[in-house]
Amino acid sequence: MRLVVDLNRCQGFAQCVFLAPDIFALHGEEALLFSPRFDEAQRDRVQKAAAACPVQAILVDYSDEPTQGVQSHVG
Repeated sequence: MRLVVDLNRCQGFAQCVFLAPDIFALHGEEALLFSPRFDEAQRDRVQKAAAACPVQAILVDYSDEPTQGVQSHVG
């Protein structure tokens, strides 16, 4: 499981930071920092953060799981 964030699309609304602060952080006012890998315990928070992104900049990639594939969350 990994995250792909389109940093060109990200506008710094920080919904992801509020929902999954162990994965996402803001550096300054607009620079998003994130951990591209997450574990099963963080999965629910990551999915909620991706769904909450108002510009749909967050993609959750499950390609290393045999049946999941890639899912984009529309918020």
